[in-house]
Amino acid sequence: MRGWILYKETATQLKPEWYEIERLLAAAKADNIELEVYAPDEFDLTVTREDNKSILLNGQPVELPDFIIPRMGSGTTYFALAIIRHLERLGVYCLNPSKAIEIVKDKLFSQQLLAEKNLPTPKTMLVKFPVDIDLVERHLGFPVVIKTLSGSQGSGVFLSHKAREFDDLMQLIEATNKNANIILQEFIANSHGRDLRVFTIGGRVAGCYERRGQEDSFKANVSAGGSARPFDITPEIEWLATQTANILDLDVAGIDLLFDNGHYKICEANSSPGFEGLESCLNVDIAAQILHFIRIRLGMFNKDEKNSDPQLTHAGPALANNVTSSKAAE
Repeated sequence: MRGWILYKETATQLKPEWYEIERLLAAAKADNIELEVYAPDEFDLTVTREDNKSILLNGQPVELPDFIIPRMGSGTTYFALAIIRHLERLGVYCLNPSKAIEIVKDKLFSQQLLAEKNLPTPKTMLVKFPVDIDLVERHLGFPVVIKTLSGSQGSGVFLSHKAREFDDLMQLIEATNKNANIILQEFIANSHGRDLRVFTIGGRVAGCYERRGQEDSFKANVSAGGSARPFDITPEIEWLATQTANILDLDVAGIDLLFDNGHYKICEANSSPGFEGLESCLNVDIAAQILHFIRIRLGMFNKDEKNSDPQLTHAGPALANNVTSSKAAE
């Protein structure tokens, strides 16, 4: 089995994903999978009927892999997305699909899809300039969370405590980039400086841990210096995470949940979730589980592997059929 990891560091990354890349490469080697890492700008594509010649790697035709793993998340550019789409149409399995990557990259759109399915999410508002401060105070209140429409690892996320402070920040953004795409979210006080990261693979929860920010920071990202500790998976946590992954069509996902008075709200989903924090506090091998799931999806098993992990063997159908009523979840 052959695969490619599509990865390139971006300016918005607080911490490069080399831990995840190296873990995937090591797990692939142990499983006799040929896995290589390429940057999107190493490719050229041509729309042609000659499929086997329509994509070039470093200027040369190349044998297509069985699968690709994009690891750019919100940093996925239009060019990178075009490469992923093209490979999908040539029959290469993509973890995750291009459509899901595009949806999750847009934080407002993904929140709209989740709210449409009646899942609990923070109240969210799209900014238009000049910002009506009174409207924000009436519908969201202060403190309020300010986010860029696309971002990861806690970049592009701010907390504004008071209306005057918020007004100053909005005026600064308007003066520098009037066309900036900004969303506002209600501040969930119970989750100040902490949240849950739930890692799902093929429609099942592979692990859950609590993230805590440094000192008084309201951001809980481990990549920004926060800490991680195991957290018990409850039926509510499992249901919210698997439903979110299902709605957003994510085979592999990192679902962030906010604490909300004994329950949870879905903060956001990640199409290329890091797993260093998860593996640091739980006895799980996420890289091996991801590659095993790909084997299941492609039907490319090693000898005697079909019955090695009943949960993963049924992971594909679980993702497609994981639709449970909220009443049953309660």
